Amino acid sequence: MHEELKQFGFTVITVALDANPEDVRPWIEAAAPTHPSLIDRRRLVADLYNMVNVPTVLWIDEEGRIVRPNDVAFPDDTFRNFTGLEAAAHLEALRAWVREGRRPFTVEQIHELQVVPSASDQEARAEFGLGLWLYEQGRSEAADRHFVRAGELAPHNFTIRRGALRLRGLDPFGPVFKEMVRAWRAEGHTYYRPLRPAGSPRDGGGSRAGRDPADGAP
Repeated sequence: MHEELKQFGFTVITVALDANPEDVRPWIEAAAPTHPSLIDRRRLVADLYNMVNVPTVLWIDEEGRIVRPNDVAFPDDTFRNFTGLEAAAHLEALRAWVREGRRPFTVEQIHELQVVPSASDQEARAEFGLGLWLYEQGRSEAADRHFVRAGELAPHNFTIRRGALRLRGLDPFGPVFKEMVRAWRAEGHTYYRPLRPAGSPRDGGGSRAGRDPADGAP
């Protein structure tokens, strides 16, 4: 999409949320992207835009305004059987915005679809940040307590919960993570609901998109 639409002033920016750049560097180098591909060791992007899982996509216009709030989207249908989402609809909406200026939502709908972090969410981020600092100081045992507490405060935030696993010496794809996902789903949650305003005919009155934490790694 970057190559197709860059002539219109459009730029894709991908951001990996990894504490250790070397964990993700081989993947970036293998992909050889032509767009800016960044590594966010401090999870600043996730905090600024309230991202709770990956992949998360949002559109920002040339004036820095959010045009499409946090959503899940893919460049192709590789994961369609898993997510139930078709890539085509999102890509066509993106083309329509970039080429023709057709925005997917009104300002009111954007405000409706955005989720503001709660006090508990903010406390969880502070706990994670303190844990990361302690980890970098070589105080892994102390850091572990703060990572666990962060997950308890924001159980829906898999950028925190899964992101802490590797720092705690645990496999981010292993049994602990799988149990997280199992418990999350058992409570009736999902991370793969289309992003539509409340009252949308196809949405049955729901108002939020979601992402399944089983896909992607924070």
